Amino acid sequence: MSAQLIEAAQAGDRESITAVVSCAHSHVRRFAEHLCASPQDAEDAAQEALIILYRKIGSLRATGALASWMFRIVRNECLRRARLLLERREEAETRLATSAEDEAIRRLEAELVARAIQELPDVQRRVLIMRDVLGHPGRRVAEALGLSNAAMKSQLHRARSSLRLSLADMNGPAENP
Repeated sequence: MSAQLIEAAQAGDRESITAVVSCAHSHVRRFAEHLCASPQDAEDAAQEALIILYRKIGSLRATGALASWMFRIVRNECLRRARLLLERREEAETRLATSAEDEAIRRLEAELVARAIQELPDVQRRVLIMRDVLGHPGRRVAEALGLSNAAMKSQLHRARSSLRLSLADMNGPAENP
């Protein structure tokens, strides 16, 4: 990019500004891709930097400083986006944080479920764990346990029903509204 083109852009010539922005886009985008966390953030940061370039090129003092000025804008935009991402993540973690009482209740419920699963017959317990806990496909569970697909589905249905009844009994009778 020539110094004359940059000077004309600084002077406010719209065609020169457009040419400078157009020439800078690929460099700015490539730099943003190396700094930002995601391709979307890189594209947004590059666009933001180009908008700033378009609006404020007249305030640039030295034509030779254009590249470093642009890269500084991109870096700052990528950092700003990273900070926003961290803040959102921290807010989400704060919302997910539970009180000691909630955690104790959650652990008690997990113990009740574990005890109910242990009480299931061996085949039902294995089918339920492989299918619902570990997430294995039904066909793989059937093969691993030496069952037909229909038998595996039947055992899974029985295990789920037994588990539901067992947990209902542990929690006491349901109240009618």
